[in-house]
Amino acid sequence: MTAAIIVASGSSQRMGFDKLLAEIDGKPVLQRSVEAFLAVADIKRIIVVCPEERWNKIGVEDNRIIRVDGGETRQTSVNAGLDALGEGIKLVAIHDGARPLVSPADIAQCIAIARDYGAATLAKPATETMMRADEDGFSTKRVERDQIWFMETPQVFELEQLVKAAQHTRVIGLDCTDEVSALQTIGGRVKFLEPSSPNIKITTPSDLALAAALLKD
Repeated sequence: MTAAIIVASGSSQRMGFDKLLAEIDGKPVLQRSVEAFLAVADIKRIIVVCPEERWNKIGVEDNRIIRVDGGETRQTSVNAGLDALGEGIKLVAIHDGARPLVSPADIAQCIAIARDYGAATLAKPATETMMRADEDGFSTKRVERDQIWFMETPQVFELEQLVKAAQHTRVIGLDCTDEVSALQTIGGRVKFLEPSSPNIKITTPSDLALAAALLKD
């Protein structure tokens, strides 16, 4: 059985308003993220990690959904989601609630690949020239972009391996910014899948306008 953990407990301080409740073509960002996972038949349980006040403004009702409070960091929020999964889960997809355009077809494909390889994530290969800079912001050298990928979500894992990775990062005191990084600490490998459609993360107000435009394409 496959479950999803949608992480949506951040404060959105950089935006100046709650970006997860900001509307894109009439629907809040978080609602769009949740509905994408509800549209995937393989997903039997969805843990939404967010404050109760935020969730109450979304209005999505489905017996597959459980809401839990998050922590101070992404990692502690993911751990709260893992604690709420219950029995019978073999695969778990971790998704950033601020990626509202994720395609149900891409989610399903990522799950299928994780079944074959143990772990998979949506990711985009680097296509632009990349440079390393010094601490003052001056160029130092070019970074080869071959085999460089930008991580996205969902990131799908065999639950047993993800739990081992989460426990290991706690022991060594490492706060990972994503679960691919956590799995690598125990030697795990993750298969990359390029998304079939834009899967942007809402970070700035201009991203909301971009997302709305992409929906209309």
